[in-house]
Amino acid sequence: MTDMPKTLESWITDAALLREAGDFAGQGRLAVRDPASGALVARVTLSDATGARAAVDAAHAAFPGWSTMLPQNRAALLHRWHDLIVAAKEDLARIMVAEQGKPIGEARGEIDYAASFVQFYAEEALRPNIEGVTSHLPDAEMELWREPVGVAALITPWNFPVAMITRKAAAALAAGCTAVIHPSAETPLSALALAELARRAEFPAGVMSTVIGDAATIVGEWTSDARVRALSFTGSTEIGRVLYRQSADTVKRLVLELGGHAPFIVFSGANMDRAVAEAVKAKFATSGQDCLGANRFYIHRPVYEEFCDRFTKAVEALTLGNGREDPDIGPLINEKAIDKQTQQVEDAVAKGAKLLTGGSVDEGLGPLFFRPTVLADVPDSAAIMSEETFGPIAPLTAFDTEDEVIARANETEYGLVAYLHSHDPRRIYRMTRALQFGMVAVNRTKVTGAPIPFGGVKQSGLGREGARQGLEAFTDIKYVCRDWG
Repeated sequence: MTDMPKTLESWITDAALLREAGDFAGQGRLAVRDPASGALVARVTLSDATGARAAVDAAHAAFPGWSTMLPQNRAALLHRWHDLIVAAKEDLARIMVAEQGKPIGEARGEIDYAASFVQFYAEEALRPNIEGVTSHLPDAEMELWREPVGVAALITPWNFPVAMITRKAAAALAAGCTAVIHPSAETPLSALALAELARRAEFPAGVMSTVIGDAATIVGEWTSDARVRALSFTGSTEIGRVLYRQSADTVKRLVLELGGHAPFIVFSGANMDRAVAEAVKAKFATSGQDCLGANRFYIHRPVYEEFCDRFTKAVEALTLGNGREDPDIGPLINEKAIDKQTQQVEDAVAKGAKLLTGGSVDEGLGPLFFRPTVLADVPDSAAIMSEETFGPIAPLTAFDTEDEVIARANETEYGLVAYLHSHDPRRIYRMTRALQFGMVAVNRTKVTGAPIPFGGVKQSGLGREGARQGLEAFTDIKYVCRDWG
């Protein structure tokens, strides 16, 4: 840790910071390790069911004061949090690299992305205006009020350990809710650093609490607690289904941002330079560990061979290494992720796919470094064509007709995002209408940001995050019908 700046070193080793996870009945310690080297980064105090309940107690007690605070005062606190996040950008990025392995350039980009949600919702905090309704009753006045629902439970993943917290928390806090947060055990330090910055921003006690421990224990307490009125989760569809069932008895407001299996479709006539460059971005950002990552590449047969050749060369030029050195691709998060890559490659090749590059661990770098991989002629029966990969493997296959590729692209339980490359405006219109996905990116990859409603259809989730729509899960509409007598 000698290469870390003193501020970061103190954040990771300072007992006062790491105690934040144990403020609610600490039980044991969690070892946080660098996925690039396996080195111990820190030990974090864990909480248990008692701690989970205590966090809700604090949030419930803080809710009356926070929800009735003047909107401009809540906005000022969020702006202060935003400014502290921006000022700590380098420290936050290096914490992320140390515990998650993300290349440092991508980590810095995530901090910018994360801060944008806090800034956006600080401004939205001023806008939950009362809405008038034209009365259908004589002598009656009608209004609709937006009111915060109460305590919100926020469960966040390891692949975007800062941005997924701010996207959820900033919206909940702006709406007037208080929040209890359970980050992934893979990346607790990023969450604790954000909590420390919220403390420095002088958030009132109990308004935002971070609880680290066994996920089933902590989140199970929250799903069964009637005081928790909303739950927002980003993670796998499998876990999302469990939380959906667990939240039924208390009828919580849910936002579920679940798995994805994005098709990347290229038609002949598309700009091939752009299609190849965007395909690399869509597949290999975050080392392929992204729910928005392209998982299936459908290439129009007239340009299939050209695309395979050019794409493979582009992938072979990618660098693999320790995130601190800012490579294109860093380590995967754990051995389970590596096992999945290996299994999917072996399955595809056994079913007739051709391995064009990669396909194995780079033992020289370490056990969690999987070489960027391209598979060609991958049959639809291969597991990778239906199971989320969450790693740096790109499976390519050819298609002949528009109707065929629509049917194949939609043949999935997921519906988060689809990527389309074409220069035919009529085809673009037909395809964007026909693709059963919550978001469609045309001739580009980057589509996300604070002002847009992020989310999917089918089993990719419920609700939206970001934009004004991101406030909806955290507010109820109260209808007031008034007669002055």
